[in-house]
Amino acid sequence: MSDRPNIVLTGFMGTGKTTVGRELARRLGYRFVDTDQIIEQRHGPIADIFAEKGEEAFRAVERTVAAELADADGLVIATGGRMMLDDASASSLGRSGHVICLVASSDTIHHRVTADDSGIIRPLLDGDDARTRIEELLAARDAGYRRFPQIDTNGRSVDDVADAVLALIPGAMAT
Repeated sequence: MSDRPNIVLTGFMGTGKTTVGRELARRLGYRFVDTDQIIEQRHGPIADIFAEKGEEAFRAVERTVAAELADADGLVIATGGRMMLDDASASSLGRSGHVICLVASSDTIHHRVTADDSGIIRPLLDGDDARTRIEELLAARDAGYRRFPQIDTNGRSVDDVADAVLALIPGAMAT
């Protein structure tokens, strides 16, 4: 691992990966990258990829992005919610730095993703009952997320969560 190992934030949508990631990057003098943004810049909206090519095609693109980012250092990386549950992506990004999983309750996630006015479309929540879908996906992903150290973001400020992430990383110092 380099002198500036990456910090990889994983976890379900709405757990704070992007917001906390930006704060960590600012504190550490690292560059922040969001894997979903990289994919959208290269391939168009994620919802369109799902609709036109299917989920497996999207996951293949995620693997490519993970492999590319693993060769860099000094990054704070916010991953898509399922990216680190893929063995190839997890192996790539896991060798380049520290992986931390942000978690939140289904109620908190539902509130965050439905109150989000950024225009982000979440194809996995399409349907009439987003809350039930969130609970189903959380249950299905629980064992995979538990492979990584976890930080609960329920009711916590961005600064508090960033402090908790840094506390899990040996030698991490903010600038």
